[in-house]
Amino acid sequence: MIRACVIGWPIRQSRSPLIHGYWIKRHGLSGSYDKLEVAPDGLQAFVSRIGPDFAGCNVTVPHKEEVMEWLDGVDDTARAIGAVNTIWHEDGRRFGTNTDITGFLANLDQLAPGWDAAPLNAIVLGAGGAARAVVYGLTQRRAAKIAIVNRSLDRAEELARTFGANASAHTYAELPELFGDATLVVNATSLGMIGKPGLDITLDGLNPAAVVNDLVYVPLKTKLLEDAERRGNRTVDGLGMLLHQAVPAFARWFGVTPEVTPELRALIEADIKSGA
Repeated sequence: MIRACVIGWPIRQSRSPLIHGYWIKRHGLSGSYDKLEVAPDGLQAFVSRIGPDFAGCNVTVPHKEEVMEWLDGVDDTARAIGAVNTIWHEDGRRFGTNTDITGFLANLDQLAPGWDAAPLNAIVLGAGGAARAVVYGLTQRRAAKIAIVNRSLDRAEELARTFGANASAHTYAELPELFGDATLVVNATSLGMIGKPGLDITLDGLNPAAVVNDLVYVPLKTKLLEDAERRGNRTVDGLGMLLHQAVPAFARWFGVTPEVTPELRALIEADIKSGA
């Protein structure tokens, strides 16, 4: 039986077992996928179990950066983002990648076809780990402009320098000037998530053709998405990113490439709405 899991500290909030368990059952596989709480001081010991005990694992907070130290190698994507969310075992060695970019891009491709048509002028709210993955993904789609907006301008400037001349750093006060020619707005912060402060912005002046994407998926429809819908902008929630980022990991461990189906989405939506 093929075993995989997700690790974090804490881990009770993870919905990855629901996603992977659905695919294991759908494809009639002999496998399991569990969630395991791994304390920071137990991370190295857990990594040594990948191979003997597990085909691989997903990694969530707070281990995405630190786990890189204990792997035999990481691919270019994980190196560019500076974080690993998927580990696998191969020829006696342990490797890491980051599939958040895959999830981010596939979600937009599915729910907002044509979102990356030239010229792609993007606004990314935030400058943390999620924003880093989003900016990297946008560079892969050859974005003409990527405006990184953050409360701390220093962090936005650091991220912009990492990803080249097409990226620039801005404060929230500059949003009205940026909205006019934007074709994509992405909230890559946790603001607007249940239990977090709200995202205190208005979309006045936003290009009517712009797509608004919120990576937050609890709640499924954030205030940002509600505001964008009222204005007539196309919207994309964050749940699809969670679902699509799981596809390449499952394929690597179980040897089957699964699909993100309406049935799977409905399963996870029901779990979110139940407050489980």
